[in-house]
Amino acid sequence: MKMGVVSINMPILQGRPDSAKPKGPGSRAAGFTLLELLVVMVIIGLLAGFVAPRYFSQVGKSQVKAAKAQVDALDKAIEQFRLDLNRLPTTEEGLAALNVAPANEPNWAGPYLKKDVPKDPWGHPYVYLAPGTHNNDFDLMSYGKDGQPGGTGENADIGNW
Repeated sequence: MKMGVVSINMPILQGRPDSAKPKGPGSRAAGFTLLELLVVMVIIGLLAGFVAPRYFSQVGKSQVKAAKAQVDALDKAIEQFRLDLNRLPTTEEGLAALNVAPANEPNWAGPYLKKDVPKDPWGHPYVYLAPGTHNNDFDLMSYGKDGQPGGTGENADIGNW
């Protein structure tokens, strides 16, 4: 038996295989560099720096409006109490008299509120005084965000006067 030589024709690869060649335009690999990502992060940070203060100031204004609306609703409930009993709740009875009948009051037709007396938007109880100190029969107020008498802006007192 005679042995012969067998030849196989295979193309010879020159350079890099296809998987190692750069993709995209030119010789640069696709994707973002760290510098590009940092620039985008800085731009987003600047935009947030301009938008956030305006957003949070609107939240404060909304809380003041909510407190005014609650004072108005409580004022109306107190007036309904006055119509039924021909008197105001005393300072000692407070706003609780709108939901729980005072002792020996057969004309009480409450509760005058659908739910318990709410706290102001900042979580502080409303202040009720009878007689009032602002030329009213009664004072109903929230001391604002700081919970202290006086103040300006969001810390200003909100009342029925």
